[in-house]
Amino acid sequence: MEPSPQPSSPAVPIAIICGFAMIAIAIFFTSSHKDTEDTSATPTTQTTNSTPRAVSKNDYILGNPNAPIVMVEYSDYDCPFCKQYHTTLHQIMDEYGITGQVAWVYRQFPLAQLHPNSPMISKAALCVGKIGKNDAFWKFTKTVFDSRDVDEATNVTKLPEFAEEAGVSRSAYFECMDDSEMEEEVKLQITDGFNSGARGTPFTVLIVGNQQAVINGAQPYDVVKGIVKNLVDQLDGTFDPETETVETQVPTNEYGAPILE
Repeated sequence: MEPSPQPSSPAVPIAIICGFAMIAIAIFFTSSHKDTEDTSATPTTQTTNSTPRAVSKNDYILGNPNAPIVMVEYSDYDCPFCKQYHTTLHQIMDEYGITGQVAWVYRQFPLAQLHPNSPMISKAALCVGKIGKNDAFWKFTKTVFDSRDVDEATNVTKLPEFAEEAGVSRSAYFECMDDSEMEEEVKLQITDGFNSGARGTPFTVLIVGNQQAVINGAQPYDVVKGIVKNLVDQLDGTFDPETETVETQVPTNEYGAPILE
């Protein structure tokens, strides 16, 4: 998958910029851990000058693709804190995704040093997404996280079964897994995450227009909700879901947003 050119961003109200300033002040911890790690309950919330590659139709997006607030998460399927955080972001989407104000983009950042099978799972997820498209990717991702306890690794022998449950045939799945295309895409997403500031997982970049902040670590739901609510409050009166959604006749996901292919 090739990244698309960065789209031009609309002007951002001064109030939103102030909102990011508040986020930067809210919680700030530094650590001297190794370059890549699972990050848990001592996260960093800060503004950043690093920019993820542009969100495009090639990304896997839950929610309205034109949402004014986009959460770009870099994650590892075998990271224990990522499993917990996955539930947190689903809760955020249950509250704010349905309004069309928030979208969630999932990108791969497997920590092979800690979780040797994670690169394979990431490749499998991208194969499922390539074959079955956006909805299949998210079904597969949920199944992988749901298949294990927090302190367990994914049983990779079940990946073909998970692909089938997401609507992808085993033959198509194995054909993709035998090819190197999605392996190279995983590497590109790792590089993108690193360039965006990720040194562990989960790592989330919140994008509002041309402003952004990061959540470094598995913040609890109440903290993430507070950050997102602050940004949503800044949007009051500036976002109309009737006019700012994708105008195309395609299937919709559980949040009423188009399933992109």
